[in-house]
Amino acid sequence: MIALKEKIIRISTAANEGHIPAALSILDILWVLYDRVLGVTPETMRDPDRNWFILSKGHAAIGLYVVLAEKGFFDPALLKDFGKFNSIFGGHPDRTLVPGVEASTGSLGHGFPMAVGLALAARIKRTPSKVYVIVGDGECNEGAVWESAMLAVHHKLDNLYCIVDHNHSGDSALNPGDMRKKFESFGWQAVSINGHDQEAIYAAITQRSDGKPVAVIAETIKGKGCKIMENSAEWTHKYPTPEQLEEMIATLT
Repeated sequence: MIALKEKIIRISTAANEGHIPAALSILDILWVLYDRVLGVTPETMRDPDRNWFILSKGHAAIGLYVVLAEKGFFDPALLKDFGKFNSIFGGHPDRTLVPGVEASTGSLGHGFPMAVGLALAARIKRTPSKVYVIVGDGECNEGAVWESAMLAVHHKLDNLYCIVDHNHSGDSALNPGDMRKKFESFGWQAVSINGHDQEAIYAAITQRSDGKPVAVIAETIKGKGCKIMENSAEWTHKYPTPEQLEEMIATLT
């Protein structure tokens, strides 16, 4: 994981593009999904019965890119062009350009409705597909999130897993309160976990659903593993100096 964190920091810094702390916040979740749960490969992307993943908090795209590269969806060397003019790798993911990306996202609150639609389509088609979506806790201030949550319960979409990256970065603006209880009040099966404990992540996103969609509230640290950035609003969309960069890399955990 340290090697992936280093790639995120170096690639973003070279481009002066991307949200490094947001990407580090969800890296453990992304890795568990692609390494142990989704079962999706470059060869199975056109399989209609495959599992699906949507990164609704699209500004964390650099985290998704490094995981997809590690899993063979494209040559990792291509990431050196991240953020450059005419690069396929933008600050938000584009499904028409980046192999492995299932949905173009970045307008917060829109990825979750897409996931609900995919889960409903899989139910109608009677396929075994499961749909996983990562949303941010600040994103959960959008009304579309809760409209989607109600729709998912109405259709009993127990093939849908919503993972909330609860890094508390927006609490000072609008504290969402107890996210687990909120989802439960909407009729979801919900659990809170340490979002950096990969075994806890795996257990939560493979749990058997009791006829309900599943919400996993992942308690995370924005900028996890980079001590200078951890829980610092200053670094939300900021890039290190050469001296800071080397200090960050040397102290990654």
